[in-house]
Amino acid sequence: MNVKYPARDRTFVLGMSGGSGAIYALRLLEVLLADGAFVQLVVSGAGRRVLEHEAGIDVGAPGFGYQHLVPEPLRDRLDVFDVAAVESTPASGSARIDGVVLCPCSMGTLARVAHGFSTNLIERAGDVALKEGRRLVVVPRESPLSVIHLRNMLSLAEAGAVVLPAMPGFYHRPDRVEQLVDFVVARILDRLDVEHDLVARWKTPEQAESARSPFHEEEDA
Repeated sequence: MNVKYPARDRTFVLGMSGGSGAIYALRLLEVLLADGAFVQLVVSGAGRRVLEHEAGIDVGAPGFGYQHLVPEPLRDRLDVFDVAAVESTPASGSARIDGVVLCPCSMGTLARVAHGFSTNLIERAGDVALKEGRRLVVVPRESPLSVIHLRNMLSLAEAGAVVLPAMPGFYHRPDRVEQLVDFVVARILDRLDVEHDLVARWKTPEQAESARSPFHEEEDA
């Protein structure tokens, strides 16, 4: 089992591309900053449109800055980089970065990272994470998946990335959308080895201790 560490003073890159699921990125951003991490945020043009359509955030409003995505007390730990600024810290192999998360990750972004074809800072951050051996967590949200999508995901997994589709579970019996979001965010934090208490960890039900295996063969009468 991997050891979990507090997020405080660790640095993570969060790249938001054009895939559906901005709500996961917003919650991850909030949790990491609230726990004391530093986050370097990069949002693509398509990611901005997803924020507008899915989260109702008017990124074109006068005076809007991505720092407004989180409460003011958390903003001093948030750095925002333009998606075209490929000379920025997230693109550097020598920068001290503890992990990179692409969430949500469009199939186009996923394909370009899988094949080392970086066209912007988000893709470059993913590319650098792979070559430097940093933890790279890719969170696609697409359905159904074509053979091309699956092959690209396999290529990323073989290169060392964690492919973590936004697939919330239901065994914790959620009754609110926020609980479904936290289920996925908790999985992301687990792969970053970050301590959290977003969801209760699974424990063997008491009745299971005396349950018989479904493969047990009854003795002959």
